[in-house]
Amino acid sequence: MDPEGVNDSEVERVMPNLKVAIASGKGGTGKTLISTNLFHVLQLYGYDSTLVDCDAEEPNDMIFFNRDLKKSIKIGHHVPVIDTDKCVFCGKCREYCSYNAIFIIPHAGIIKVIEDQCHSCGACIVACESGAIKEKEIELGEVHVYTTPSKIIESMMRPGIASPVKIIKTAVKEAGSHGIIILDSPPGTSCPFIHTVMNADHVVLVTEPTPFGLSDLKQSVETLKTMNKSCSVILNRVGIGNNEVYKYLEDENIPIVMEIPFDRVIAGYYTNGELVVNHSPEIRDQFLAMIKSIIEKYGNSNY
Repeated sequence: MDPEGVNDSEVERVMPNLKVAIASGKGGTGKTLISTNLFHVLQLYGYDSTLVDCDAEEPNDMIFFNRDLKKSIKIGHHVPVIDTDKCVFCGKCREYCSYNAIFIIPHAGIIKVIEDQCHSCGACIVACESGAIKEKEIELGEVHVYTTPSKIIESMMRPGIASPVKIIKTAVKEAGSHGIIILDSPPGTSCPFIHTVMNADHVVLVTEPTPFGLSDLKQSVETLKTMNKSCSVILNRVGIGNNEVYKYLEDENIPIVMEIPFDRVIAGYYTNGELVVNHSPEIRDQFLAMIKSIIEKYGNSNY
């Protein structure tokens, strides 16, 4: 459906394929606010769109939508189990392990698998000539696929798991490559962030005009440079802090595609699980203009 006051002629119905990651150098900048409202605007204007919540440690995009669960995918991986009765304590399994996931003291007859460090590569099994290593499966988490009626995919890590990367990769793969896919990235610049944005045609970084926000923004920008990823910036909570972020972005030639004011009303909508664009036609139009500009420049995804 189209929002009131928008003619069909104003809406582009044939859309290219595009993956856009919404990311931030730290939590609390408004990344989820941007991701959910942008996705809702795409739905309002009839775009073929999918939202992927890649923040598997704390997914919360679903708070803002009525949805129906379509399917759940359990994610697990295999870790080695070493039979000490068969093990000859030669140490080859440790030598083959690139992740230091095997601890061994040969003269004491001690050998352990550090499961949180295991990447399930199977190298230790290849190395073992005594047949002492088998595997067991460990549950990492789940990927939930919802319809709203557009598709939302939620990655969710099980508590106690060291890394959500495999869950994120499954969620992104489940989104496919058709239409406009919004990837709500985990905060920070560690492995979960890397494995989310590596699939994107363009990255929108959300920050705030404060010294802390600028510091984390710089880390994100430098990381994206090493990945050869284009980026633009949304400034949230404009009106607090200082103007240093504007100078930095000008020096780096990074465009500001949207600014959202520091507004108690906006914060209230978000806190109550409401979408801001349903209350502010002005902000809704800004989201639409932003995504159209990104589509024009970065559409026709090859991922």
